[in-house]
Order: sequence, then C-alpha cells, then structure tokens
Amino acid sequence: MTLDFSTLLPYTDAILEGLVTTVWLTVVTTVAGIALAIVVAYARDGSREGPSGIVSRLLGAYVEVIRNTPFIVQLFFLFFGLPALGVSISATVAALLAMILNLGAYTAEILRAGIDSTLKGQHEAARALGLSRLQSFRHVVLMPAFSRVYPSLISQCIIVMLGSAVVSQISVFDLTYAANFIQSRNFRGFEVYLVVTLIYLLLAVGLRLAFEFVGRRLFAFRQGGSS
Repeated sequence: MTLDFSTLLPYTDAILEGLVTTVWLTVVTTVAGIALAIVVAYARDGSREGPSGIVSRLLGAYVEVIRNTPFIVQLFFLFFGLPALGVSISATVAALLAMILNLGAYTAEILRAGIDSTLKGQHEAARALGLSRLQSFRHVVLMPAFSRVYPSLISQCIIVMLGSAVVSQISVFDLTYAANFIQSRNFRGFEVYLVVTLIYLLLAVGLRLAFEFVGRRLFAFRQGGSS
C-alpha cells in the first residue's frame, strides 16, 4: 500500500469548510448548552410543590429523555420527525438544536451534582443576609458548584464536539461530511480519515486547553481565597 496525501490537496477548501462548520457548531453549542443547563439546574433545585414543582418534573423528564436516547435518534426526530407536525427546519438548525439540547441535559445533571455538594449552611447564610433565591443561587451556589464539576464539564463538551460528526448524516457539511465527500471522489479512504482523525484530535486538545485557560481566570478568586 502506497500512501499519497497529495491527493487531498485539491480538496483543502472542503476540509476547511467542514472544519469551520464543526468549530462554530461547537462554540455555539457550548455557550447555549451551558446556559440552558444553568436554567434547568436552577429550576430543578427549587420547590417540588406547586407550579415550580411541575416545571421541575417537566425539566426532569426532558433530562431523562435526552440522557436515555441516542443522539442520532434525537437528531433524526428533529430533522425528519418535526416536518410531520408541520414544523420544518434546516439541517443546520436541526443539528445545532439537537447538540444544544443534548449538552444542556447532560451538563444540567453534572451541575446539579456540584450544587448538591454545596453546604446547606451556605444557603441558610445567604437567606439570612436577605438574598433572594435567585441571588443566592447566582452569588453563593453557582460558581462554587461550577468549580467542583468543571473537569467533568470540559469532558462533556468535548464528547458533544466529537459527537457532532453524526450531523453529517443529515447533510450538514461538517468535518466528517467533508471526509466522506472527499473519499467518494478520490477513493483514498485511509489518507482522508487519518487526516480528519488528527484534526478531531487537535480540536479536542485545543478545546480542553481553551477551557482550562478560561477556568484558571474564572476561578482565580477561589485559588486566592484558599491560599
């Protein structure tokens, strides 16, 4: 077997287009997914009775459905299933929505683990100072919880980024779609998928380093307080 990576050169633009799509899908999903997770974790951390209890149970059902069904099924439901209800969305919107919902559900559970580990006395102290439930959650609970689960959060975001390869199944021109397209033209599957594998590896490493960079600055106050 003779390797010939030069056959990929004419398809550089396709690889770059797929790479850009994968990157921006990951960035938007990370920001929106974490924001959704915070809302879900806050709502589920409230009272289980009355209207707030109903909301908590509905959000709990959302989390369980997402965590116990395959991502590709969720993606197909949004893209192929919703049109049957009269709701048609583009492949890109379906991919983005599926990724956000997926990351939001998993991250909400990760964040709840951090919230549950917050000392009860901290909640009581915040309420004694006159803080509302939202203020207590924002200023007393959220950041310490984030700092505890941050490594798990990083891993989950990387998993979702790698899982984004599935969106090629609904014709989103991401990195995997580009690889499939190139391989169907030059029939150099080994070279194509080796290069794409290395790109995904670099993306995962880069995403982890970016998260760690943000984390060092985001949680600097805790490091200073503990020294």
